[in-house]
Amino acid sequence: MELNNVVEQLKVTIQPEHIKINEPLKKYTYTKTGGNADFYITPTSDNEVQHVLRVAKQYNLPVTFLGNGSNIIIRDGGIRGIVISLLGLTKIEVNHDMITAGSGAAIIEVSRTARDYHLTGLEFACGIPGSVGGAVYMNAGAYGGEVKDVIVNAKVINHDGELITLTKEDLALDYRTSIIQQEHYVVLEATFKLKKGDLSTIQSQMDVLTERRETKQPLEYPSCGSVFRRPPGYFAGKLIQDAGLQGHIIGGVQVSEKHAGFIVNINNGTATDYEHMIAHIQKTVFESSGIELEPEVRVIGEPLEQ
Repeated sequence: MELNNVVEQLKVTIQPEHIKINEPLKKYTYTKTGGNADFYITPTSDNEVQHVLRVAKQYNLPVTFLGNGSNIIIRDGGIRGIVISLLGLTKIEVNHDMITAGSGAAIIEVSRTARDYHLTGLEFACGIPGSVGGAVYMNAGAYGGEVKDVIVNAKVINHDGELITLTKEDLALDYRTSIIQQEHYVVLEATFKLKKGDLSTIQSQMDVLTERRETKQPLEYPSCGSVFRRPPGYFAGKLIQDAGLQGHIIGGVQVSEKHAGFIVNINNGTATDYEHMIAHIQKTVFESSGIELEPEVRVIGEPLEQ
């Protein structure tokens, strides 16, 4: 593979400043961990995304899509091939009671836009640190609300570069899952249907949820958010706490002393530290309670060569 040839092909539609070589991915993850990407590309339109996929196919390069890196761990060896960052797809458009947002828009910003237009239904998302694409991918939810309550449809792309619009029913949204995961689609934009509401009531609800999040979650440290899915009938954080793991440290990461469902990076922790901690928590909790914890966070990329 000729590096220069790939770059020249990408430059046909991608601005040079949006093409980065051997880029450290820890700059783009909430854990502040992760190795380098061979190519890190930030398209700003659907056409540009399709062009990058065509170049990848031409040179037989693997493709990984990345949102804002809030619920993901990228291994210390980085990612081979092309990483397509969707953070350039950030439009937010309001049409009466509908909001259409690009995959790279922060779901928090979409909830604030809804508030500014006196639209209710997205208050639950005011503290979710993910992008719109990530929120749809995992049917993100908090405080009694979730994406499936308000989404109308999503425009997605498959790895052949075909654009498809999926309805709410097509998306098959359930607890932290969707057809997006199963079919390996990538969300480019989503449309939400809300209701007219009272501004002061909407703001009051967002204030309450924001305070609750700031009080209970360890926002002062890098983390990947809630690490484990909620087991039926239990809370992951409580199981971890009962297993005596709160405050436990491996390498540079720690089970948060504020909320045991979070693993925080307290001292230049690595993705390997995170993986070791996750495995240790799973083993210890199972020995303590008989409950198998399933990670909610995605772990991708290559391990660091020894």
